[in-house]
Amino acid sequence: MKLNDIISGQYNAAEWEAKGYELPKFDIQAVREKTAKEPTWVHFGGGNIFRAFPAAILNDALNTGKYDRGVIVAETFDFEVIDKAYAPYHNLSLCVNLCSDGSIEKKVIASVTEALKADPQFPDWLRLVEIFRTPSLQMISFTITEKGYTYNEADLARGLKPVFAMGKVCALLLERYEAGKLPLTVQSMDNCSHNGDKVKAGVFAYAERWVKDGLAPQAFLDYLKDETRVTFPWSMIDKITPRPHEKVKELLAQDGFEDNDYIETEKHTFTAPYVNAEEVQYLVIEDNYTNGRPPLHLGGALYTTRETVDKVETMKVTTCLNPLHTAMSIYGCMLGYTLISAEMADEDLRPFIQKIGYMEAMPVVVDPGVLNPYEFIGAVINRRLPNPFMPDAPQRIAMDTSQKLPIRFGETLKKYIARGLDKSNLVLIPLTLAGYARYLKGIKDDGTPFDCSPDPMLEELQAVVAPLEIGKADQDWSPLKKLYSRKDIFGLDLYEAGLGEQIEGMVKELYAGPGAVRQTLHKYVAAR
Repeated sequence: MKLNDIISGQYNAAEWEAKGYELPKFDIQAVREKTAKEPTWVHFGGGNIFRAFPAAILNDALNTGKYDRGVIVAETFDFEVIDKAYAPYHNLSLCVNLCSDGSIEKKVIASVTEALKADPQFPDWLRLVEIFRTPSLQMISFTITEKGYTYNEADLARGLKPVFAMGKVCALLLERYEAGKLPLTVQSMDNCSHNGDKVKAGVFAYAERWVKDGLAPQAFLDYLKDETRVTFPWSMIDKITPRPHEKVKELLAQDGFEDNDYIETEKHTFTAPYVNAEEVQYLVIEDNYTNGRPPLHLGGALYTTRETVDKVETMKVTTCLNPLHTAMSIYGCMLGYTLISAEMADEDLRPFIQKIGYMEAMPVVVDPGVLNPYEFIGAVINRRLPNPFMPDAPQRIAMDTSQKLPIRFGETLKKYIARGLDKSNLVLIPLTLAGYARYLKGIKDDGTPFDCSPDPMLEELQAVVAPLEIGKADQDWSPLKKLYSRKDIFGLDLYEAGLGEQIEGMVKELYAGPGAVRQTLHKYVAAR
């Protein structure tokens, strides 16, 4: 069983389907020919999340028979991905959704019609220019991570030969402007707040510089700013796609599926002909398009207003997912866990995050309407976090915790204050923040050391708690005042918020000695 057999027609469909593989229901060649002539969608970033999610939902849309165009992927960073994960398999891939009940869903993805290297050093660039000058193009999208939207003075100074992704995109938009000011939507699908604004800022930085340097006319910048021509919508995306898992490779091999090569590029991209991902996924998109759009709603995407996208993101980041992750990571590291799924079997940790979400954070959530907050958090607790296939670790999630606390917990506390809600309802959120002062010591509950995860503020914050000793009740606790009054870490002065003393008391309990973390966690979770 090989992906290329599907392209050549030399395969037994009944054999694939008998082993649980969902095959494309559309004419692959016809879609490729139609897309080549009248492309509608170019996606930048050929990584795992793209193949497992945007490309997969387009595949679902094509399977309905109500659409006839595929997606063209363009890689801006790691060109080996095109050479090793796309070209050898004629742009087909296998999406393996890992279900929380231990089963797997296997789907052949054939929606990608071309895979191009987005750089002028390659012949593919001329094809991209051709596509951008085609009136049928409706949308370009991105999964290049938040770092992909950056730019610097050196790249801006390179003129029309930029190296960074946003510069290349701006150069292609200049081609579209010169082809007749053709309309287009520039759509981020990256997991970062107000992602459309980040794309917009990157593109505008190059355009403004080129106009200033006389490399592009002012009318080009006017074109980009004309929202009847070019738009930069927001979106919220949520789906975990870890690197290819050895267990998945073994399961596929047992089926007789032979395209199992594990690929690591020189730039340390980890991929394979298959992509393994969690079963739960969300893509909520601001419906603001100037030239039509691919019907991704046929594959499950939700189109709505910018305000609603913002509400969904806020719900996820401040209540239903991210705060639970952070609470689990802080206590999971101290209790010696290395897997999030294992933490979900812990008699204290599971109710800990359940009660944070349902009882303490939920009262300030604004229901976005398109996704029910209770159903969202229910999927997190019952299907996503316990998933044994997801090898996610508290140590990974604990990275950059100092940068996450102001949003994941500070925003909830601010809303309690702004709305005049009863802060006595807050017990486990304060316990999470108290746990941070204990986590910074880098000592597990059993007294053995652990390495705190990378964080830009780690050294500074560890210096703050350095005078504190575990197992010593009679000591100077004033460093806690210094820590918990910091608005840059917690989003507000926790003493001014009326929570500082409560948190201090919890910290003293957590510092009582070996076993105190477990004992304190159990005490407050059980009482709550």
